[in-house]
Amino acid sequence: MSFLIRVQIPDSPGSLGSVASALGMVGADILSVDVVERSSGIAVDDMVVELPAGSLPDALITAAESVDGVEVDAVRPYAGVLDTHRELELVEEIAASPRTGLEILAEGVPRIVRSGWALVLWQNGGVERLAASTAAPETPLQGLPWLPLERATILDAEEQWVPPTWRELGTELAATPLGKPDRALLVGRPGGPMFRAAEVARLAHLAGIVAVVLEG
Repeated sequence: MSFLIRVQIPDSPGSLGSVASALGMVGADILSVDVVERSSGIAVDDMVVELPAGSLPDALITAAESVDGVEVDAVRPYAGVLDTHRELELVEEIAASPRTGLEILAEGVPRIVRSGWALVLWQNGGVERLAASTAAPETPLQGLPWLPLERATILDAEEQWVPPTWRELGTELAATPLGKPDRALLVGRPGGPMFRAAEVARLAHLAGIVAVVLEG
C-alpha cells in the first residue's frame, strides 16, 4: 500500500538520504519526493512510499524520526497518480477545452497540491457549486462568510460555516479567488496535514493563470 508522509528535515546535505535509509530499513520503497517548503534551515518534503503487505504506517513515523532533527507532520494513505499533473500540463488541458475548464481544474488541483478534493464555488445570494472533483463531499453549503475573497488564504476549519462532517474528519482547508472575488477554488485535505504558505501561494498562482486562460 502507498502512503504519503510529510516530514520536516534539516535542510542540509545528507539529511534526505538518511531519512531514505531509515525508511528502507522498515521495507519502505520511496516512489517520489517533492519539496513543499524551505525556510529557516528546515525543509518540508512530501514522500510517497510503498510498504509491504501487513506493515503498519506507524513504522514510517518511527523510522523517519529515528534520524536526528526529523519530525513527521502526517502520514496518510495515498491513492494518487504518481506522474501527477503539473501546473503547465493542467493549464494546457484547460486551454484546449475551456468550456469544461472549471471541471478540469477541480479534478486536477488535488493531484497538484495533494489535497483530498477541490470545489469551485460562487456566492450570489446562495452558494453555487460550479465544479467539483470526484472525491469532493456532497454536503450542501449554506453560506461562505469568507467570500468575497481578495487573496489566497488558509481557512479556519472550526468556523460555523464548515459542515460537521468536515470537522469530524479533521479537514484542513485553503481557498483562492478564481478570477473574481466572489468565485473561489476551495481545497480540502481530510486528516491533514495543514496547508503551508508555499502551497497556498502555489494554489493562488495556478488559479490566477487559469482565470486568465478562461477569460481569454
